[in-house]
Amino acid sequence: MKHCSLFFICLFIILSFPLRGISQQKNVKVVCVGFYNLENLFDTIKSPVTDDTEFTPAGISQWNTKKYLTKLDHLASVISKIGEEYSKGGPMAMGLSEVENRNVVEDLVHTAPLDKSNYGVVHYDSPDKRGIDVAFIYRTSQLKVIDSRPVHFYLPSEPDFRTRDILVVSGVFDSDTLYFMVNHWPSRSKGEMESAYLRNAAADLCRTTADSIMNVHPGAKIIIMGDLNDDPTNASLMEHLKVQIRPEKVGKKDLYNPMWKLFRDGAGSLAYRDSWNLFDQMIVSGGLMKQNSGGYFYYSSKVFRQPFLLQKEGQYAGYPFRTYAGGVYMGGYSDHLPVYTVLIKELH
Repeated sequence: MKHCSLFFICLFIILSFPLRGISQQKNVKVVCVGFYNLENLFDTIKSPVTDDTEFTPAGISQWNTKKYLTKLDHLASVISKIGEEYSKGGPMAMGLSEVENRNVVEDLVHTAPLDKSNYGVVHYDSPDKRGIDVAFIYRTSQLKVIDSRPVHFYLPSEPDFRTRDILVVSGVFDSDTLYFMVNHWPSRSKGEMESAYLRNAAADLCRTTADSIMNVHPGAKIIIMGDLNDDPTNASLMEHLKVQIRPEKVGKKDLYNPMWKLFRDGAGSLAYRDSWNLFDQMIVSGGLMKQNSGGYFYYSSKVFRQPFLLQKEGQYAGYPFRTYAGGVYMGGYSDHLPVYTVLIKELH
């Protein structure tokens, strides 16, 4: 009986302090996958095909080389720290949004201290009218990318509407095949309710794309990530992406959204009018749930909320420390906080 009690005490300690528990266990491998909205990572060069005048030296933001390099330094520093309790140098893979082109992503991964991690880049130009895209970076020493493609958003009722593609990437990590879907759904700029149908359509497309992968590869391990411009409780997630919110109910063909509980408990990744939203989300397929999985499986998801990422004073104290606020250059990081997911593999 004493041995049984001791076992449950040890188990409680591990579950109560999961970061320390995982990192110290020799019979477990750990890997992190993250997502970060970089808030208008533009270069300083005028594009001939998109309206990026604001982010040029002559534009309203007076965007110049010094500001660009400062932003790269800041973002590289943040990414290198995500999941550092498990491994140094940044996550195994990261989805990114609000990047102007491949060149800015290449500049980012070659900026210290991120340059030591040898990140590869996957990027496609999207039809977004502002010229902002999604991208995917990965540590080439850990993940072998085997395929990638953009999935275009098209709405028959509004054929002229343009937004970001869904970027689908597949790769092999430690003998596990993983699928990544990087999203940046249509914004709420026209109003939350007025624009909800656009995000619902994006969610439908995302679900169809995930289903197509799972139909060909039953039990596929998929991580859906992105700035969804909706909270976990919105219809786009609950009714159109059709996520499960109870891990014990997730089957192999389901999608599980752990961000629902984080949001319910008060977590957020961006602030607006003194309230927090959790638009930045990490969602996993049933193939990554432990009850359905061999190899790596889902362990936890978190918002990377560190004091240095928050505004310390002024009107926006406590908000994410962003590059611009109210048209004023702040010299911060982003108006969003990063999010990340932890996967583990038990060794036998």
